[in-house]
Amino acid sequence: MVNQPLESIQELSFESVVGDRFGRYSKYIIQDRALPDIRDGLKPVQRRILFAMYQERNTFDHPYRKSAKTVGNVIGNYHPHGDSSVYEAMVRMSQDWKNREPLIDMHGNNGSMDGDPAAAMRYTEARLSAIASELLRDLKNETVDYLLNFDDTLEEPTVLPARIPNLLINGATGISAGYATEIPPHNLAEVMDALIYMLGHQNYDLAKIMTFIKAPDFPNGGIIQGLDQVKKAYETGQGKIVLRSKTNIETLKGGKSQIVATELPYDVNKAKLIQKLDDIRLSKKIDGIAEIRDESDRNGVRVVIELKRDVDAQGVLNYLLKQTELQVNYHFNMVAIHQRRPMVVGLMQILEAYLDHQRQVLTRRTEFDLRHDQARLHIVDGLIRVVSILDEVIALIRRSENKSDAKNNLVKEFDFSLEQAEAIVSLQLYRLTNTDVTALQNEKLELNERILMYQNILNNPKTLHQVLMNEMKAIRKQYATPRRTSLEEEIETINIETHVLIPEEQVYVSVTKEGYIKRTSLRSFSSSDAQDLASRDFDYPIFVRELSTHDHLVIVTNKGNYIHLPVHELPDIKWKDMGMHLSQNYQLEPGEQVLNVFVAAETDENQDCLVMVSRTGMIKQSRLSDFVTYRSYKTRTATAMTLKDDQDSLISVELAKANESYQICLITEKSYSLRYDLNEVSTIGLKAKGIVAIKLKEGDQLIAGLLFNQDLTKPQVIATTQRGHIKRFNLDNVPLAGRATRGSLLLKELKSQPHRFEFALALTQSKIPLIIQGDTGVTIELMPKEVPLSDRLSNGSLISQADQLGQIHGVHFARLRLLDED
Repeated sequence: MVNQPLESIQELSFESVVGDRFGRYSKYIIQDRALPDIRDGLKPVQRRILFAMYQERNTFDHPYRKSAKTVGNVIGNYHPHGDSSVYEAMVRMSQDWKNREPLIDMHGNNGSMDGDPAAAMRYTEARLSAIASELLRDLKNETVDYLLNFDDTLEEPTVLPARIPNLLINGATGISAGYATEIPPHNLAEVMDALIYMLGHQNYDLAKIMTFIKAPDFPNGGIIQGLDQVKKAYETGQGKIVLRSKTNIETLKGGKSQIVATELPYDVNKAKLIQKLDDIRLSKKIDGIAEIRDESDRNGVRVVIELKRDVDAQGVLNYLLKQTELQVNYHFNMVAIHQRRPMVVGLMQILEAYLDHQRQVLTRRTEFDLRHDQARLHIVDGLIRVVSILDEVIALIRRSENKSDAKNNLVKEFDFSLEQAEAIVSLQLYRLTNTDVTALQNEKLELNERILMYQNILNNPKTLHQVLMNEMKAIRKQYATPRRTSLEEEIETINIETHVLIPEEQVYVSVTKEGYIKRTSLRSFSSSDAQDLASRDFDYPIFVRELSTHDHLVIVTNKGNYIHLPVHELPDIKWKDMGMHLSQNYQLEPGEQVLNVFVAAETDENQDCLVMVSRTGMIKQSRLSDFVTYRSYKTRTATAMTLKDDQDSLISVELAKANESYQICLITEKSYSLRYDLNEVSTIGLKAKGIVAIKLKEGDQLIAGLLFNQDLTKPQVIATTQRGHIKRFNLDNVPLAGRATRGSLLLKELKSQPHRFEFALALTQSKIPLIIQGDTGVTIELMPKEVPLSDRLSNGSLISQADQLGQIHGVHFARLRLLDED
């Protein structure tokens, strides 16, 4: 073992080594693998495939050749990577649903829109397409630079002449280290028109160019929405558009219909789309889909969504556009290699870089042709001169020892150049006839004309531009095809109606004070006794109503929160079984209970309001239409009213209908009461704290906020005290006063154990029994009329069996009795 000197050993940190090596690797894959060149729109592997086929004369005017042979040539000569990567690139360039103008014409199975892989390379045959020849045209005229291949045995072009703007026509997609590109395909005729205009005018801008190139043109059609976003993407190189399937609704017999999609968004896997559609049908996420069929054939795409009888086809289509890849967002990210660097480029940069490349290609081609014709003219001049001194030339050649000596003698005796001498000694005798001399003279005239034309092109930019324009017009005329993708100025907002998603059904909805909720089918309800609604001890229903599954609930709690809940999302539970508690889905605060429940407003025009009163004496009203759904409605509550502190709570939430007059009656624990018109309370937003409702004494608090419609005749209030007394009195006993005053007393103040109100209810229907719950578990039921009508300062009467009740735990009306009466 040879000992190495210490100075040859370097100490490097692992971080610096990895960073350096990864930097080199990244530079390679960015420049030489994943991103297209802005000039010819090709990645290195694509360029090498096309060049290898061109070299092997595997062009559109020659027979097909096995793909495996082409892949072998590419790997062996230019691209030392795996055969699968080369073949996949080759297959992609042949797929007419991925490329607006396929560059390879392939025989055999080259995949499908369903994501099926192509057949193995040994089974398929391929050749260059006709339009691909335009990418390689003039390659032999020294129009581009060459470099050595990986083993320095052959040369390959650094870029193709690209007489068509391939980067825009076929687009590009790719991912590398830190960069990704997504350039959509465009219509050849539109791009050529824009280029021709740019060549013919010195002043132009993006707005003018977009009169030619309005938007991308995808190979499988579809509809582009949002042209303002297209302009933004063309300006910056990045943006987003909506790409929608082309669909129509066909009417069938018997009231049925079907949705037919004939053009799908770009790069959407048709098989996966159909599977997703069928999953929606099987899971019944939307009602009304009878069958999904793929009727696509060689004539085009046809995906059929057959619907059941009397189904809203447009509503179903809107849902499918929203939930499936029938509509997608296409994101522009136009990154290309420009001047050996990856750059985000806009439309104008791409077009100008392509024109610069074409000017260079045409200039180099013209210089090559000029050199070639000048060399030929030199030879023709020599041959014409030979005719005039033919005898002397023949005699000189006969005296010469060999061909080399003859050439030298011609140069020496007649002042011919070596090139002319070579042509003379190689001349066949029949070429010296009069006919051939005339042909040489005609050729000289043609050469002189061409040389003048070449010099004019090289010396006059306008002539060069005119030649480019003529060639582009010829290409446009030969290869132009109509636009396939339709354009719509605005992005259409998709509104999904509830009736489309959810079958409408009438159900009974119940919500209890403790927060148990459920819906019950009419069948289950009708087969049960209404009084058999399951509930826990001390719990009772505060909302029982027949609703549609298209309705929504607004559940307001005593902590100033609300939940917006669709009826169809309530658990479907039998009437006799316990409902689901809100705490299973929501993080409720300690002591949080349901205060009231309402049916949500159907439209924003609904002017009904919820009147909210807090224990600390604040009041506000907010429109019911403001209680809308929110993103996390399934797991979190939203704010209905901001409370003063953690000790504060809502004591009442009541519905005030629009165009009706109301009065609010406030009752405090120390029996102060205040009554005034509701129009003194302004309508404000949900998160506001509200305004002062009543001026409270120190140590006092509100226990009731009662809302009365002024159309009621002789409205009454029924209230209980902590000493087991109950009092019924007319609302008129509370004097009408202004908001935020102290009000009047309703109880006679006693020196010892004074009465304090605990519960108070608005008595609007005398037929509903009153339920009084005690903390001992005893419940007393009585009719309101059984309670004597009292004066304002009366302390009411003692409740029968008050000693058995203990402390009063709750007072409410027997709502379920109304269901029995119905």
